[in-house]
Amino acid sequence: MSAKKLYRIREGRVFAGVCSGIGEYLDVDPVIIRLLWLVLVFAFGGGILAYLIAWIIIPMNPVKLLPE
Repeated sequence: MSAKKLYRIREGRVFAGVCSGIGEYLDVDPVIIRLLWLVLVFAFGGGILAYLIAWIIIPMNPVKLLPE
């Protein structure tokens, strides 16, 4: 059994794939993560900075190449 890893997602992303990646990691719909992120942005103002930091820190999902 392999350990679950947090990645930004390429498919189904809206901006940088951060919310989609977090949603996949937590087995939650990415729309819920996006709504929570909007609450952070409007309620506390730190959501934008947190998103930018997550965008830098969380690696992009590696591309799985098909065998030839």
